[in-house]
Amino acid sequence: MTLYTVDVYSGSDDSIIRDSHAQGVIVKATQGTGYVNPKCNHQWELAGELGKLRGLYHYAGGGNPEEEAQFFINNIKNYVGQGILILDWEGYQNSAWGDVNWSLRFCKEVNRLTNVWPLVYVQESALWQVANCAPYCGAWVAKYYSMNWNSWTLPNMNVSSGAFGTLTGWQFTGGDMDRSIFYLDEAGWNTIAKPGETKTDTPPAPAPAPAPAPTPKSWTDSLGDRWTEEEGTFTTNQAINLRWGAKTNSALIATLKAGSEVKYDAYSRHDGYVWLRQPRGNGQYGYLVCRDANTGEAFGTLK
Repeated sequence: MTLYTVDVYSGSDDSIIRDSHAQGVIVKATQGTGYVNPKCNHQWELAGELGKLRGLYHYAGGGNPEEEAQFFINNIKNYVGQGILILDWEGYQNSAWGDVNWSLRFCKEVNRLTNVWPLVYVQESALWQVANCAPYCGAWVAKYYSMNWNSWTLPNMNVSSGAFGTLTGWQFTGGDMDRSIFYLDEAGWNTIAKPGETKTDTPPAPAPAPAPAPTPKSWTDSLGDRWTEEEGTFTTNQAINLRWGAKTNSALIATLKAGSEVKYDAYSRHDGYVWLRQPRGNGQYGYLVCRDANTGEAFGTLK
């Protein structure tokens, strides 16, 4: 069974919560260690009055992850057990973007405080940043066919689940409103929301559900670098070297100008960068960097 949801923040109109297609409503509660959504209680209560399933999310600010988890739980502690908890991991206003340990530290602190494992919301292209949460948490992945997809009909596209193996949820549009599908029934939703009987590093198992896309393939190349299959398009925001190998000293194919689009079929994180692989025909590939893996600096955008 599946559930359709919306997510809202302080700028969202109540009509989004009232949308008859939405069986669940996920409300922004906090951000960083200093912001509380002033409409959180109202949006939460309205969703409850309408008989909808509920969730609460914290938007990562990139400060100390344990302190952010404590801030989140201190502000929503009366709601724990009544709705699913979620970490929103995005690059905007997040000084820890690219830190592959931040999300796990946050989620473990939430679990220590509540016995609940939160879900992790992340864009598909950044799944590698939260991969170490996979043994404990479910994934809610954002990937849009178009920002103009203002419909409850699912677009026909594949969505990776990365290290998580399956998707718990998929946010498939973010134009006029954020629409998502969760591969859960009501019982599965409530299981994720409720604290366990004892604190454990084993998360509550979501209800079995099909994933929109198969688990991506991973492999180790002859240089010992780990690659993961993923198709997408990278648009450069600066001049970037395209090379015959995934090393900074590999032979140069060309220097791409800012605004160049490159279709890729796999990515790897090694030698201080996130690398993309470009199919070039005749079994050959080009390689380029898309992000500094240490600082999180992006050299373009992925879609």
